[in-house]
Amino acid sequence: MLKKFEYLYDDEIGIMYKYYFGEIVLDDISSSWNYAIEQNLIPKGTRRFVVNYKLATFNIRISEYPEIANYFKKNLEVFGGCRIAVVTNINKDFVFPLMVKKLDEGYESSPFAELDDAVNWVMEV
Repeated sequence: MLKKFEYLYDDEIGIMYKYYFGEIVLDDISSSWNYAIEQNLIPKGTRRFVVNYKLATFNIRISEYPEIANYFKKNLEVFGGCRIAVVTNINKDFVFPLMVKKLDEGYESSPFAELDDAVNWVMEV
């Protein structure tokens, strides 16, 4: 089985990095976050997330993107008050985090093309 995601927590600056690989479907997003929560991979009080899709591609229908925002809203005990930076290649995948951003409630998300820009943005929290 190919690895689809990986986590790295930088305790010096308090950022949880999540990397995706390969083709990503909607269920991969929620199931991978559920895994991180269930395995206690996200330290309590984490408010900075950088999700990197540079080595992945979305296989998600446009009609499904609200489910991503709904997932974060349903899990505000983990994501409430945090910033989630989403790094993608500038192509068709950039549109998904841009559309999810419009549905943010209780957390903030934003798409980025560059990792450094994403890190700088989450550090503002």
